[in-house]
Amino acid sequence: MNLQQLEYIVAVDTWRHFSAAAEKCNVTQPTLSMMIQRLEEELDVKIFDRSKQPVVTTSIGSKVIEQARTILSEASQMKNLVRSQKGEAHGQLHIGIIPTVAPYLLPLFLNDFLKKYPNIQLKISELTTDQIISHLEKQQMDAGILATPLKMSSVKEQPLFYEQFVVYASAEEKMMKKKYLLAEDINVNHLWLLEEGHCLREQVVNLCELKRKETLLQNLDYQAGSIETLRKMVDMNNGITILPELALRDLSLKQKKNIRYFKAPAPVREISIVTYRYFVKYNLIELLKNEIIRHIPSSMLSPDRKQIAELDKQK
Repeated sequence: MNLQQLEYIVAVDTWRHFSAAAEKCNVTQPTLSMMIQRLEEELDVKIFDRSKQPVVTTSIGSKVIEQARTILSEASQMKNLVRSQKGEAHGQLHIGIIPTVAPYLLPLFLNDFLKKYPNIQLKISELTTDQIISHLEKQQMDAGILATPLKMSSVKEQPLFYEQFVVYASAEEKMMKKKYLLAEDINVNHLWLLEEGHCLREQVVNLCELKRKETLLQNLDYQAGSIETLRKMVDMNNGITILPELALRDLSLKQKKNIRYFKAPAPVREISIVTYRYFVKYNLIELLKNEIIRHIPSSMLSPDRKQIAELDKQK
């Protein structure tokens, strides 16, 4: 048994196809198949059911592959440990980030990070929370920047900042006469939401208690795919939407007049770096985390925001 064989079975489990796995491992399919067959003979088990397409992992094979991922992770950790002790900052870091955070957070720190650490290859994918978690579990991605908590034992969450929600509405809305708002001030029949699959949608639904009022809803047939679309719908068609705090940075002076803040304590969401339990690139993640925090407004890092977020988690 060797690490190469373990890499091959993990690749087949990930891609569910011997040819695709061989291509990803930069070997020929006969070589990959032969090495896996030798491992199966050594362990006296069948790891894959080759009679099915895509390839299916056997029951015992799933346990073998899980252990293989742990062994490969520990082997990689040894290399990273040496690099960290040498003070080296290089390697590839594949990050997933949710769409309601990406366009507002990335411009804050990305250029400075790349200039500061030219030997780190940063790959960024904009995906939903479920997609990022799936990639993390398959070890196709190093970390995700997500709204938390996720309440999953398979991942580790490191909070970055606490972002409050604000109301963005047209001047015609009655509530705009008030300086500070409560959730019950929002007319849910005028509320624009993101499409299903976005965690921000779920947070807004819970905030406005839409599940209790869904029989009243009349104009939620249109479900936007981005925060910018929500804002434009309010600008062009009136109504109300909920925006995260970082999204306010791009608003014009005219648009900022459409903003109303919630009465304290305002609702907030926790944004964290999330890694899989077998994650090994701790030093690179720490550099990324520190650079993000350095560019975040201090008010979003405050203990008060964290306490409010903890209260929101309990609701």
